[in-house]
Amino acid sequence: MRFLGTLPQPPATPDQLTPAHLDAFHVHRARTAPSAALRELGEARMLFTSSALRDLVPAEVLDHVQRRLPAPREAEGRAGAGTKRVTTGFSDGELARLLAALRADTAKIRDRIRAGEDLLRRFQDDPSALGEKDRETGRLLEQMAATGRVPMPPGARNPFAPERQELAGKLFLTLKDLPPLMMLAAALSERNGETIKELPVRHRVLEDRAAELVIVKRRRGARRWFETVTWEIGAPGRELHTPGGFYLLLLELTARSRQWCGTPLLWCVWRNGHGARLKVADDHIAPFENSLSCTSILPTVWAANRSRPLLADPQPDSTASGGMAPGLPLQVSFNRIKTSMEVRRTKRMGGHLPSAAKSNTMPVLFRNYLSGDPVITAWAEEVLGEALVDAEQTARRAHEQAARAAGGGPRVLPGPGGAAALAESGLDADTARQAADGSLDTGWTACVDHDRHPLTQRPCQVTFLDCFHCGNCLVTRDHLPRLLGLLDALAQRRRELPEEVWWTRYGPAWVAIRQDILVKFTPAELQQARADQPHDALLDLVENPWELP
Repeated sequence: MRFLGTLPQPPATPDQLTPAHLDAFHVHRARTAPSAALRELGEARMLFTSSALRDLVPAEVLDHVQRRLPAPREAEGRAGAGTKRVTTGFSDGELARLLAALRADTAKIRDRIRAGEDLLRRFQDDPSALGEKDRETGRLLEQMAATGRVPMPPGARNPFAPERQELAGKLFLTLKDLPPLMMLAAALSERNGETIKELPVRHRVLEDRAAELVIVKRRRGARRWFETVTWEIGAPGRELHTPGGFYLLLLELTARSRQWCGTPLLWCVWRNGHGARLKVADDHIAPFENSLSCTSILPTVWAANRSRPLLADPQPDSTASGGMAPGLPLQVSFNRIKTSMEVRRTKRMGGHLPSAAKSNTMPVLFRNYLSGDPVITAWAEEVLGEALVDAEQTARRAHEQAARAAGGGPRVLPGPGGAAALAESGLDADTARQAADGSLDTGWTACVDHDRHPLTQRPCQVTFLDCFHCGNCLVTRDHLPRLLGLLDALAQRRRELPEEVWWTRYGPAWVAIRQDILVKFTPAELQQARADQPHDALLDLVENPWELP
């Protein structure tokens, strides 16, 4: 407020703020307090985006401050950790390795419980058909299935023995199984961690093709917490690749524990009651029924403690010329998974935000997930580059077609361009003299036969921009200053008009000047012409007043 008060015409109300005010404030603070300039601009952003001011500040001001200060890509981790917590999405390689690891660990959990269920079934059908060791294990599994309690297996010395934990895992999910299962559910469903924690048991299967359920999305505000989703089940054996199939698999894996805790939520696990200080040996719980934060998942710890730890992509080593630093442990979080899946879906939709906005609005999708993400930035640059190449090639083809139809395009004469030189190029003496005197000049070039257009054989009726495709067009060194001024005016128009409009209206002429005319003059001639460039490019000669940007 003190800075705005120093302006000659300070804004009196928030709706009078402009992006120029923000830029001026940043320049002022950068000059007077460089270390605090960005921080204070960030505080201004927090103020403008608050509920009290968000609807009063102009949209262009909010957009400008968001672009000037994008959402932080990195934030400091816990005190003393010495590392930074990455908040952007994963690269393509990192995401592929993460999904492969999640599916591998999930497959081990699935196979472990299904093997235990199979052994229990065979024991109950015919115990005598099993070997002595399997028969003893089958007896323990039958006791577990009937009571929900895990007995002490042979060789175990106390309730904390790893043998007892291993026996429990033959029929029940355990707490250490949650990280890969929950993260794979988040990746397949493209939902955040909060929604995954509150997945319900209640659902219905639609023609064996999809699972329909009501999920919770807490950040939508009052009365908008619930959403009905339909998740594809997929072919048998593909449950680790489709959200509906994986949801049904999770129901299967948690069924044993759920019958003992009776929760309406999906996630149910067995835990050692002694370890939880419950004064009982066993406990079947819904870990997120009372609070979403009461059970720590620690995805990064899971990634680091695997038999094959997950590593981030190697980064360029600043200490070695051209070398790569060794890969650091991959930092995994539900937010990074959600961001990565949002980015991939947006790419699949071709960048069309209305189609890509699935669980968020378009502004939230762009601001919180896409803006500043290196994967989407690289993809957007690639798409934009391809679009510009396509537009330039289209303009080039349009110029070539117009030039073939109108006599082959402009006649360019580098050098002094006097009457004698013009006559030597094929012009008759009278036309050469008029061209040398400038009597035949049009907007930016000269026309050697205005009364006889090569295409119509009639007086010319086209605009001056079409001269660059015409065989009657003559360009000499004297025209260079005006042509360079026209290029600058076209560049200014490009900042004012949509790309597709600019390329359609000005692209063919721009290509003709850049690729057919200027290349025939020396750098010294172009430099001299730039010094003599006129202030007025005369572009309004070819514009209707209602077409001006």
